[in-house]
Amino acid sequence: MSVKARKHARELLLKEYRGVLSTHSKAMPGFPFGSVVPYCLNAQGEPLILISRIAQHTHNLQMDPKCSLLVGERGAEDVQAVGRLTLLSEAVRIEDETEIAAAAARYYRYFPESQGYHQAHDFDFWRLQPVRWRFIGGFGAIHWLDEVAEANPFCGDIEAGMIEHMNSGHAKAIAHYVQLAGLAAGQPAQMVGIDPEGFHLRIGQSIHWLGFQTSCNSPGAVRQALVALAHADQWPA
Repeated sequence: MSVKARKHARELLLKEYRGVLSTHSKAMPGFPFGSVVPYCLNAQGEPLILISRIAQHTHNLQMDPKCSLLVGERGAEDVQAVGRLTLLSEAVRIEDETEIAAAAARYYRYFPESQGYHQAHDFDFWRLQPVRWRFIGGFGAIHWLDEVAEANPFCGDIEAGMIEHMNSGHAKAIAHYVQLAGLAAGQPAQMVGIDPEGFHLRIGQSIHWLGFQTSCNSPGAVRQALVALAHADQWPA
């Protein structure tokens, strides 16, 4: 397995937050059915989606949980010259109440508008359990990968505490991250997720992942990385 390809595939999975979910059609047997879904990653690093019980793709998954999620680089002028990642997976509906609460807490931060329709309508969380990954990094750069997802040791109270600390007391630092990364800053940014390799910011309805210079294996290391970025003149290479 190419270490470089795996790194790029993982970065693409983290950077994007929506993809095309393809399921086996129940209404039209033998045909694939594609639909766009937003996602974030759960504690195991698996894509987490929230879908309606009456949606066509839900009926399809209930019949056959085998599916794929296609993720491509947003805003690409030539989609064949940039990275895209296809996850072949088994979709699993989350039924355990503790796991549902954990999924909701993380998903709502990424997509706050989802809280209203999740509570008011029949929506369920599903996780996409990876089977294999197909990554294309451009013309001729084609790889089958067995491992792209990685568990996030910060998920839960540790992550929530770090995010609350940053959003409530370090708005200037977050604004500096936005400036360093060259992101459009029409609205104030909110930190919504932290993983060992970087963090997610939400600006309006857009999600952006910004990577640390080196991987952080503890909350203390995350703090040091965030402080360093707050004082940096440019984003580290």
